[in-house]
Amino acid sequence: MMRTLILIILMIVGTASLAVEPNEVLSDQSLEQRARDISKGLRCPVCQNESIDESSADLAADLRILVRERLVAGDNDQEVIDYIVNRYGEFVLLKPSTQGGNLILWLTAPTLFLMASIIALDFVRRRTRTTGTQKSQESLTEAEQEKMRKIMEND
Repeated sequence: MMRTLILIILMIVGTASLAVEPNEVLSDQSLEQRARDISKGLRCPVCQNESIDESSADLAADLRILVRERLVAGDNDQEVIDYIVNRYGEFVLLKPSTQGGNLILWLTAPTLFLMASIIALDFVRRRTRTTGTQKSQESLTEAEQEKMRKIMEND
């Protein structure tokens, strides 16, 4: 039982590191670490919910190689990211910018949530007022209550 659990844990932990092929790894450890850091921030266009560092798709491998080539050519991290974004669009960024058209996307969800909250609050308030009015109209006066008791006793 314990061996099986350890094996499962090792398989889960090891899968992310299997995405980067040995032939992709740079001999310079500082450049390799920079490449891994950049790759973790770029989305795989095929998998869409994985970074290119985690993805085993062919396109992700091509992008990892491209990142390493740009680093070896002397580009800094931002230049590499800008190069990839210029070729594939902002979609490849796992954390897109909050400027331009993306600003609308960033603000839409909170705005819709705020609008839904206001509508729900208004609905609850109106419902409470209606229920309170009905209760006050349903209340009987003392005289009416007395008449009701007499009617009930006669039956």
